This record gives sequence, C-alpha cells and structure tokens, in this order.
Amino acid sequence: MLFTDVIRTKRDGGALSDEQIRFFVDGLADGSIPAEQVSALAMAIFLNSMSFEEAGKLTSKMAASGTVLDWEQEDLGGPVVDKHSTGGVGDKVSFLLAPIAAAAGCFVPMISGRGLGHTGGTTDKAESIPGYDAMPDFDLFRKTVKDVGCAIIGQTEDLAPADRRFYSIRDVTGTVESVPLITASILSKKIAAGLQGLIMDVKVGSGAFMDSHERAVELANSIIRTAGTAGLKTHALITDMNEVLGTTAGNALEIAESMRYLRNEEREPRLDDITLALCAEMVLVGGLEDDRDAARKRCENAVTSGRAAEIFGRMTAALGGPADFVENYEQHLATAPVVRAVHAEGVVTAVNARAVGNAIIELGGGRRKVGEQLDLAVGFSNIASIGTAVNSERPIAVVHAACEDDADRAAKNILSACKLGNSAPADRPTIAEILTG
Repeated sequence: MLFTDVIRTKRDGGALSDEQIRFFVDGLADGSIPAEQVSALAMAIFLNSMSFEEAGKLTSKMAASGTVLDWEQEDLGGPVVDKHSTGGVGDKVSFLLAPIAAAAGCFVPMISGRGLGHTGGTTDKAESIPGYDAMPDFDLFRKTVKDVGCAIIGQTEDLAPADRRFYSIRDVTGTVESVPLITASILSKKIAAGLQGLIMDVKVGSGAFMDSHERAVELANSIIRTAGTAGLKTHALITDMNEVLGTTAGNALEIAESMRYLRNEEREPRLDDITLALCAEMVLVGGLEDDRDAARKRCENAVTSGRAAEIFGRMTAALGGPADFVENYEQHLATAPVVRAVHAEGVVTAVNARAVGNAIIELGGGRRKVGEQLDLAVGFSNIASIGTAVNSERPIAVVHAACEDDADRAAKNILSACKLGNSAPADRPTIAEILTG
C-alpha cells in the first residue's frame, strides 16, 4: 500500500478503510511514514473530518499500538479515574485535581501531554519541579499510584506511541482543532492507561481550541460516544476559557500557584470552581458518592484538611522531586532574571487568552517546533481577571522574562491581548454545562 493513496482518499473526502487506518497507525508507531506525509494526512482530516466509525477505529488502533495497563492485579481498593482537559491558558487544574481526587478515595494514573499550540502542557509544567521524573518506567508509575493514590507523568514511548508522534506533528502543523483527531488522541492514551472512568474538561472561548459552545458540545459528545464503545464511562464539563485560568500562565509560575492552592492560601475563584466541579465528577463516576453536592464537599475537605497537599508532596518525592517541595516550593522553582509589572488604566473587559498563550511561546515558555527546549521560568503572574480595575498600583500582569528585550515584547503582547473599558462586564458562568452521555 502506498501512503500517498491514503492521503488522496481523505483529501478527496473519502472514508479511510480499516486497512488504511491500520497502515497509518503502524507507520506512525515505527516511524516508517515520514513527518511530511503524516502532516499531509492530518491536514486532509482537518479539512474533511472523519466519520464516528473512522475516529473510533483510529482511537482503538492507536491505543493498542503500545502497552495497555491493567490495574485489576494491583488490588487498589478504589476506582481508577482520570481527568483530561482539551487545553487552555493557565490551566494548572491537573496538579490540584489529582491529589484532591486521591484524597477523596480515587486512584489517578494521570498520563498527560506537552504543550499543544498556544496551550501549556502538564508534562512541561511537572518538569519545572527539580528532579521530578515525568517519564518513569511503568513499575515506578504503578507503585506510585498504588502507594500514594496518584501520579502525574508524561506520555512514555511505550504508551500509545502512534499518538505520541502524531500529537507532536499536529502541534506544529496547524491541525490541532480537529474534533476526530482530538477525540482519538485523548482516548487512545486514556484507554491504554486502563481507566474505569474519565472526566473531560472541554474548554470553550478565546483561549480554547473550541471557540463556540456548539463546537465544544460536539467534541464532548464525540468523546463520550467514542469512550462508550470501549466501555469507558465518561462525563464532560463545558468550561469557560475566555481568560487565563487562575492568576498565572507559564510553567514554573503555574506550579507555584498550584502549591498556594493546595496549601489553602490562595484559591482564585474561577480556578477553584472548575477544579472542585471536576473532582466531584470523578468521585461520582468512581461510585464513591451518588450526590454531586456530597461529592464536592468531600473534595473541599481534601483541600482544607491538608490531605491533598500531603499527597502531592508524597507523589513528588516518589517521582524523584524534593521531599520538602510543598513546604519550600519557592526555594526549588526556577525564577526568571527579569520581572516587571505591566500597568494600564481602566477595567479589564475582555481577554484574548490565545494571544496570552502565544506571548508565552514568544518568551520561550512554549514550542515553535517539535522537540524545542523550553524556558520553564518565564510567563506571567498577577494576571488581572476580567472585571478588575487596573492602574498605577494594580498591574494588568507581571512579566517574567529571560532578558529586557523579551520583557518589552511580552509587555506589549499582554497589553494588546486585554481590552479595557470603564465598567466591568456581566459575569459569565465558569461551567456552562455538564454532559453525562
């Protein structure tokens, strides 16, 4: 079979056969199909989409392209549940949710991705923690999940390797926003991880890949339906991404904010609402509670009791990070040499969150090409939320940069990303809808 014929089939609006999908996935996994042909097919799929049947076959074949985990032999004593976000700017929920859900009785084997397009990657953020092994072998991964309750790692070479390569090529070829490809990418990893339940955080807005509520619901339903064919119970939340989530954006800066949250020192309202809602849904899907309010109270207690922070510390130490990281995170995280407040006058009325994400890429905190090394210290902190009055005392954000020229450029970028007015706009809900299939 010639792969050019596979590309032509989808280019001309046809449906890929089982044989063609198998050929494609095998070539992704062993590297025999060159990147330019992979990107050509990705663009053809982006433009002409895939049927539900095609996406389901692509999902199952990518999941089976490497190791598939089985947690039954571990006798964990609780449900194996995970969360996945479709990507946003300032989205550090994973670092809060995994230990909270573990403290609430779930076991969370979280296999995350690197930055994709303008969005930050959980794996990159985890690697801001000195010594943290985001790519452990499966024995250490299993042991950490069993002993601690959760482990946040990156996608290893053994787990859905076909998706791993496809993901990195899509990141730099403008083919990220395809519903069937997002569905197959997410679920291939989650099915391979051996989950019993999955919660989707489908983001919508200026900083999301889905820029309309209708598109977000389309993706959520695609994931729920495809997951159902594999026996994976899935709920989805449609959440707001019309501004940065939390007060920071950038790898190490988001880890620092996560520690303040887990220590119950600073819990930005939008971040707090989305985190607890997702955690509660994990508790429900896992069968630990049958009432949403009771599930949320269980998760709230995990934070206020200090149990979630303790679990994060144990997870970090188990994966090679500092044993005192939660207590002394400021001493361990890298800091940028240039830190500068950016001021403006007015009330923040709108934010182009995608532009903020792109500004972080320009600072060196995100990738322009596959395999590019990141500056984990750069980004923005003290980001003013929509409705905040900014002035000479309250900055619109604080830039963290590697040099003065980068700081100048980032200051201009953050100012152009924010719209100012005289009064605050009406409040928007952080959670627009919960879909349960």
